[in-house]
Parts: sequence; C-alpha cells; structure tokens
Amino acid sequence: MQLREVPGDKKIADTVIFVDDEEYVRSSIIRLFSDIDMRVLSASSAGEALSHFQREEIAVIVSDNKMPGMMGIDLLTRIKEISPDTMKILMTGHADLATAVDAINRGEVFRFITKPWEDDALVRTVQEAIKRYQIVQSLKREDESTLLSLAQTIELKDPYTRGHCESVARYALMIADALRLSDEIKKEIRYGCWLHDCGKIGVPESILNKKGPLDEYESEVVRNHPRWGADVAAQARMSESIVKMILHHHEKYDGSGYPSGLQGHAIPYTARITTIADVFDALTSDRPYRKKFELKKAVEIMRMMEGHVFDPEILDVFLKDCLKIDI
Repeated sequence: MQLREVPGDKKIADTVIFVDDEEYVRSSIIRLFSDIDMRVLSASSAGEALSHFQREEIAVIVSDNKMPGMMGIDLLTRIKEISPDTMKILMTGHADLATAVDAINRGEVFRFITKPWEDDALVRTVQEAIKRYQIVQSLKREDESTLLSLAQTIELKDPYTRGHCESVARYALMIADALRLSDEIKKEIRYGCWLHDCGKIGVPESILNKKGPLDEYESEVVRNHPRWGADVAAQARMSESIVKMILHHHEKYDGSGYPSGLQGHAIPYTARITTIADVFDALTSDRPYRKKFELKKAVEIMRMMEGHVFDPEILDVFLKDCLKIDI
C-alpha cells in the first residue's frame, strides 16, 4: 500500500491527479486505478488541476499535453514552480514525442506515456513516481534511521545486494578514519554510501536480478542509476557533496567510467573513496552472476584495477591501514 506518515500516527495514501479534457479518458484511467492503493483525483482542465494544488498536497500529476486553454507541458511547468516535489508525467500522442523528450531534458517531466497507453506500463510508471516522491520526502528529513531504512528498502529489489549499503559505508568510513577526515565529512560519506544506489529504484528487478550479461538496452538502464539517484538527492536538497558522491561513484580514475567520464582528481574525493568500498564489497559478496571471491583473490583483482578504476593512494590506504595487508 502506498502510504506516508502524517502527524498523529495516521497514514494516508499519496494522491495522484490525472488531467485530460476527454471524459472517456478520465473514466478509463479511474477504472484502471480503482483497485490500486492510491488516492486518485481527476481534472478536465489545467485550471481545475491548479485549483487542487492550491488546496492539497499531490504526489504525482499525469497530464495530457494537447488540451484547450493551457497545454499540458505548460501546466507541468507551472506545477514545477508551485509544487516542486510533485512528480510530473506527460501523456502525449506520437506526434508530440519531440515535445515530450524536450520536456524531460529540461527537467520538467519525470516520464512520459504515449497514447494509446498500455495499462500495465501506466500503472508501473505512476507507482514508480510515487516511490520517488516518497524517497524525496524521506531524504528531506535527513533522519539517520529513515535514511538507512530507505536504503534497505531499495535493496529489497535485489536480494543479492542486501546489506550492501551498510557494508559500503563501513568500508568507506574505515578509509575516512585512516585519512583522519573530519566528522562532518564522515557524516556525508555515511549518508552518501547508504544512498549511493538509490537510483536503482528506477531499474526493473528483471534487469537487477538477471543471470548472465546484460544487453545494450539493459546496460544503459543500469548506467542511468547514478543520475537518477543524484536527481532524487538534489530534489531533496541534500548537500552538494552527497549528491556528487551518488552521481560519480561509478567514475573511473582513468576517465573511462560513467556518467561523466571524469578522470583522476576531477572525481570528487569522497566518490573515489566510495568506489573502492563499493567494489570491495561487490567482490566479496555473492552476486546472481558469480560467487564471492576470497579475500586474497579480491585484493589481487583490486590491485589490477589500481590507476585504472581506483585512486592508487586511496587504495594503498585501504589495503594497508584498513585491511592490514602488507603492500
């Protein structure tokens, strides 16, 4: 059930509003969502939708684009100003595809749905948008138990990574202690490590749990998770350092990583620490495509990545001072 906490220990369903000038479209959508645990509103115009936003908190808006009076994309631009946390989905015909893509690129739209829609795809998209909205609200509170619980909830999508966020944080903080970093930086490292994979909320479980190599499309979906996670953290107004850790934890020291291809010290220091902790935990944990490596083999593999994936100086600190390995 999609519920959020409110004062007084009450729980209410997050609200979704569908905006379309065609009555049969609104009726079809309301029927589609009638058995799904969310509060559903509808509006026949942009003006009617805006009046709802003046009265209540709305998690997700799904709007048709071609409507009389105010186009859907213009409505979503207004919503971005008056309710920035609301997740915005544009419903559009194929002829409007360029408009939809442009809207997404400008950050005004979370997803778009083409007409005629597929019922399952529409439901999944709305549910994903609600999850992202809930994540943003949780991150804003910046309560440690809430952040860790959120990270653990995301890990449930992939049973092979259960406990991964805590392990990555533990290894990263060992490095931070060895480097004698400040308590404030260590706090950001802890939060960033807990949340480094929060963008995987947008990756289908069929991809996360696939046994065997990913195809080109699946690989691209996975490679998008740092951007999605950083977007969520930025929307929740977390610190720039945490956002950059999430965004750049898959960069490589030689510049061959993603999403930005940063090289060497252009990669944020905390992200370079996180990368070492992330890979070490991945190597020493079971995954759907292989069994975990023993410590000696894991260290050997990491040594092969020195200067290619890892900052050599930080890797030396991790191996010598944290793992107590003679280097």
